[in-house]
Amino acid sequence: MADVRNPTPEYLAFWRERHVCTLTTLRPDGTPHVVPVGVTYDPEAGVARVITGRNTRKVANILAAGPEGARVAVCQMHKARWATLEGRATIRTEPEAVADAESRYAERYERTPRENPERIVIEIALDRALGNA
Repeated sequence: MADVRNPTPEYLAFWRERHVCTLTTLRPDGTPHVVPVGVTYDPEAGVARVITGRNTRKVANILAAGPEGARVAVCQMHKARWATLEGRATIRTEPEAVADAESRYAERYERTPRENPERIVIEIALDRALGNA
């Protein structure tokens, strides 16, 4: 297992590469909901971020878990390399949090996200990192 706040250089480099990821949330009935997303990883803060629209199923699943947030996982893979980050997700709607997450997304994915006035941030307080990167 990698250290969330002090990953190996290889693990961190893999999270800096441009890869589509998956986000797994749990529906209120306990079944998994897995969707493709862009993820940014900030090991210094111990946080991963996903930008999305406020009216998505993934946001509804996180909100349904209550104010403490929801357990989630984000994962990416490329050939034999893979990396998963796990933690507790909460929703951030403050304009400065959204702008920061958009900037991080633009840096990692080398493109500015399209305009979306309904955009929010899924912020994941990380507590576990796994992988073979």
